Amino acid sequence: MMAEIIDGKKIAEEIEKNIKAELDALEKKYLKRPCLAVILVGENAASKIYVQKKEEACDAVGVLFKKIELPEATTEQELIKIIRELNNDNKIHGILVQLPLPTHIDSRKIINTISPTKDVDGLTAENMGNLLLNNEKILPCTPLGIITMLKKIGVGVEGKNVVIVNHSKIVGRPLAAMLLNRNATPTICHIKTKDLKSQTLDADILVTATGVPGLIKADMVKNGAVVIDGGIKKVGEKVVGDVEFESVSKKASYITPVPGGVGPMTVAMVLVNLVELFKEQIKK
Repeated sequence: MMAEIIDGKKIAEEIEKNIKAELDALEKKYLKRPCLAVILVGENAASKIYVQKKEEACDAVGVLFKKIELPEATTEQELIKIIRELNNDNKIHGILVQLPLPTHIDSRKIINTISPTKDVDGLTAENMGNLLLNNEKILPCTPLGIITMLKKIGVGVEGKNVVIVNHSKIVGRPLAAMLLNRNATPTICHIKTKDLKSQTLDADILVTATGVPGLIKADMVKNGAVVIDGGIKKVGEKVVGDVEFESVSKKASYITPVPGGVGPMTVAMVLVNLVELFKEQIKK
């Protein structure tokens, strides 16, 4: 048995093509296009790459892009002031603060300064609260990308055991809530989990996003499981995920590559969320 590769890049391109067509139609009706403001603080190399990919995706679908680059020494109050100005600017339809922020800035405070009506990352307390209450509105991009990817390949989650090796506020926790809302049975594992293998072997769908290369080996995966690898790490000149791809792909039914799996879907979901926010704003 050899796993079918889930081509996240191809799925994302199809979604972006549909978004472009929808935005073209909206422009004809309202004479407006959405604008995404992205704030980058400091010189984090990975963050710069992520911002660049978002800018490229915006260009591809005709979304206006406003990049605000700030020095590492930017204070919390300075950043809050900029976000409040963007909140009040009716030419800006979505706001994204690229994480991680420098250690002297409270990320939670910054995220919650963003208006929930412009929160393309779906990370404000209001949008996360709606998710937990099964009143989904704007959802965190990586979990939404994973759920969308599974749906696109025809894998349902209802009644499935889904093991998530990640308990972050950006991936693991919101993904677990989304799965509960869809009647799956999620299990969250993390660095303190005892006997990780006994948990992962029970997974019909295994999602991992730790950034630990080779963490998930073939003997940790049930035959026929769907494996979603959201980890990413550069090892020498090669970019790898959490999963030992060669061996695990011989046991799984579906598997995502790294790169080209979860990453492109996350970027596509930024656009999906922006369009939803844009539509709500232009109706008012």
